Amino acid sequence: MNIDSIRLAVIGLGYVGLPLAVEFGKIREVVGFDINKSRVEALTQGIDTTQEVSREELTSACKLKFTADPQELMNANVFIVTVPTPIDKYKQPDLSPLLSASSLLGKILKKGDIVIYESTVYPGATEEVCVPELERISQLKFNHDFFVGYSPERINPGDKNHRVSNIRKVTSGSTPEVADVVDQLYLQIITAGTHKANSIKVAEAAKVIENTQRDVNIALINELALIFGKMGIDTEAVLEAAGTKWNFLPFRPGLVGGHCIGVDPYYLTHKAQAIGYHPEIILAGRRLNDSMGGYVAGELVKAMTKRALYVQGARVLVMGMAFKENCPDIRNTKVIDIVRELNAYGAAVDIHDPWASSSEVLSEYDISLVSEIHRNTYDAIVIAVAHKQFAELGASEIRKFGKPNHVLYDLKYLFKREETDLRL
Repeated sequence: MNIDSIRLAVIGLGYVGLPLAVEFGKIREVVGFDINKSRVEALTQGIDTTQEVSREELTSACKLKFTADPQELMNANVFIVTVPTPIDKYKQPDLSPLLSASSLLGKILKKGDIVIYESTVYPGATEEVCVPELERISQLKFNHDFFVGYSPERINPGDKNHRVSNIRKVTSGSTPEVADVVDQLYLQIITAGTHKANSIKVAEAAKVIENTQRDVNIALINELALIFGKMGIDTEAVLEAAGTKWNFLPFRPGLVGGHCIGVDPYYLTHKAQAIGYHPEIILAGRRLNDSMGGYVAGELVKAMTKRALYVQGARVLVMGMAFKENCPDIRNTKVIDIVRELNAYGAAVDIHDPWASSSEVLSEYDISLVSEIHRNTYDAIVIAVAHKQFAELGASEIRKFGKPNHVLYDLKYLFKREETDLRL
């Protein structure tokens, strides 16, 4: 396939697919498809509820067309799939969105077409799960009638500095020729360049270990924070001192949620166990990171008890619901673990987040956010997410929301130690 003959479609217009479609839409005709009709309607009106792409950027992508109609994909011959790959309640990979997208494409796949997957998966999933579905629905033969590629997404929600175009892209294809086409296609928009992996499995593995590495490193720092907490040592002070060495990695303790770091390791461990290997370090890191919400709630309860504050019936303000700062993304947020644990103790918890969508939080977690915070109301305040609005308020203003004898727990080291009562 000649690069100039590509008719492109992007399947899935979320945090990953939309920025990608916009970049391509600046230089070539692109169909952006999503099954969510309201999402498509909003984008058509120039509104991105994820806040990843501005109205100006959407306007600049003058060759991009949004649709929720699969018939609009019939003319495309290269499809980039950017659907979510979450985990289920048993922490097992949920490939249903990926299978649904593959089934949809199987119905319109033609000879010579290329399907490129960007969704994070375990090594082998593209060829072992997606390709058979494409073959089953289309009745075409893989690497004879149609081809696939894999180029893992590297989107960092809320990051306005590291964008699609200036993050180096890993590419791969099911044949050397297809790998070249995939690589050349992405080079049209990736100014940082590409790295062409020698197989799809290598590209899949590279993606899944990026976040697994971060997860394990954060787990180590979280464990150190637990140890130092028991010793009465300020973890941040320790990390600042250790950070004076040139090769010390600057990780910080905290909640590990979101659609990548808190999820991707389970894809790798699932595949490892399927081939008979039990991954010790990765799963240990996951268990520790998944337990941090409960630990935080427990530490808050201890601090309240020391001040003779009754936890049962106490009012607690949790500031932040998104999984990270300055971002509306609430997927797999671990703040919910703190909230549920405090509820189990009998506390009444209010959550305030200027970034998160109230309707999304209600739909996903059955919790209503509070839009206004009243002064002299709370027995405890937890700064769970380091949104810029909270930093701008300052510790003294935030303390005014608390009763005279309240506890202020700063999980994000947003303020100086002397300005807070408790830090992770």
